Amino acid sequence: MIALRPPPAVLEIAEKLEDAGFEAWCVGGAIRDALLGHPDLDWDLATSATPVQVRELFGMRRTVPVGVEFGTVGVLDRAGTMHEVTTFRRDVRTDGRHAEVEFGVSLDDDLARRDFTINAIAYSPRRNEVRDPFDGQRDLARRLVRAVGDPEARMREDRLRALRAIRFAARFDFAIDPATRDAITASAPFLGRLSPERVKQELDKTLEQVRCPSAAFVVWQSTGAFATLVPALASASPEALAVADYLAQPGSAKRPARRAIRFAGLLLGLGAKAAEQVLVSLRASRHETQAVAVLIDRWHAHGQSIADALVAQQPIADVAVRRWVAGIGRLQIGSFMRLAAGVWHAARARGTTVPSDRAARQLYRRMLRVALRDPIDLGSLAIDGDDLRRAGIPAGPGLGKILQALLTAVLEDPDRNTTDWLMREADRLHARLLS
Repeated sequence: MIALRPPPAVLEIAEKLEDAGFEAWCVGGAIRDALLGHPDLDWDLATSATPVQVRELFGMRRTVPVGVEFGTVGVLDRAGTMHEVTTFRRDVRTDGRHAEVEFGVSLDDDLARRDFTINAIAYSPRRNEVRDPFDGQRDLARRLVRAVGDPEARMREDRLRALRAIRFAARFDFAIDPATRDAITASAPFLGRLSPERVKQELDKTLEQVRCPSAAFVVWQSTGAFATLVPALASASPEALAVADYLAQPGSAKRPARRAIRFAGLLLGLGAKAAEQVLVSLRASRHETQAVAVLIDRWHAHGQSIADALVAQQPIADVAVRRWVAGIGRLQIGSFMRLAAGVWHAARARGTTVPSDRAARQLYRRMLRVALRDPIDLGSLAIDGDDLRRAGIPAGPGLGKILQALLTAVLEDPDRNTTDWLMREADRLHARLLS
C-alpha cells in the first residue's frame, strides 16, 4: 500500500483532538487520491467531537463554522490554511439533496453514509491504521466506482451523487459498477431537484479535472442526465462532445478563461444564442456567458473560411488576415485559435482533412502581428465621428456607414490610414449618399 502521509498541520490537528480524548481520522478524497499516488491533496478529518467541542478545543479565533448544522467546522492551521473537521454523523432523513443528520455515532456509521466505496476509507495517523469497511481499496485496484451499500438508496439520498460518480469514473479512467450505473440511470429523471448552480459546478469540475471530459459527457447523455439537466446537449453527436477533449487540460483548465474555452468547445454545435441560453439557465456568470457566446459567434462567422484557406495551402493575402483579425477582435485571437486547434484536432481524429498544426501556428503568429501593428477597428482610424461632424457630415446612420466604409478601405490598405486620405474619402462617400 502507498504510504499515507498527511501534512504536519493535519497531524497536529488530529493529535490535539486525540489528546483531548476524541477520535480523529483522515477521510474522504485525500485518502483516495493519496492511495492513487496523486499529489497536492486537501486533507479533511472526521472526529467523534461535536462541532461545539471542536470550537471549544481550538478556540473561536482558529475555527470557522462552515457547516455546523451538518457537523463541519473549519480549523485554521498555523499558516492560516483551513481544514474541515466533521463530526461522525448519520443521515436521519433527506429530500434528495439536503440531509438532516444526527451526531454521536461511530466512524463506521459515518463511512456508511458516504457515496462511493473509494471515498469511504479512513486513516488514523496516530495508529497508522486504515479503516475500509466497504472494500474501497479493492475497488481502487479494480478501477471501479461503486456505491456504498444499496446504490439506489445512495442516489435517492443525494441526487448529486449520480453526477459525481460519472465525474470520478472519467477523471480516474475507472468503470462504473453495473448496479451503480443502473441507479444513476434510474436517478436521471429526478436530477431536476438539483439547483442550476450545483449542476454548473459539476460541469465546471468535470471540465477542470477530467482530461477527456467527453468520457463523462457521453455517460451524462446515455443515462439521461443531459435530457433532464441540459436538454440542448441530449442529442449532441459524439464528435461535438469530443471537442473539449482537445482544449485546455486539467491544471490550466482551472483558469476561468481556459475553462470558458472548454465550455465553448462543448457548446459549439449549438450556436451562440443557444449556448448563451444554456449558460444563463445554469446561472453562469455574465462574464463567462458573454465570453463563451462571443467566442462561438466568432467561430461560426470565420472558422470555416480560415480552415478552407489553410487547407488550400495557397499563400494567404495580408488583407485576408486583417479581415479575420478585425472580425474576431484583437483580444479574442488567442482564445479563438485555441478553440480552432481543438476543433481541428477532434476532426482530424475522425479522419477529416483539417489545417496542419504548422499552418495554424504560422497563421496565429501573423494574426498577432496584425493585432499589434495594423489598424483593424474603428478606434484605430486616424479620424473619428467627431472629425466627420466638424467637416459637415451630420450624425446618424449615414455617418456610421461612412466610418465602416473607411475601415474596410483601411483593412485593404493600412497606408490609407491618414487624416488627409480618410477625410477626402469621407467627403466622397458623403456626396454619394446625398446623390
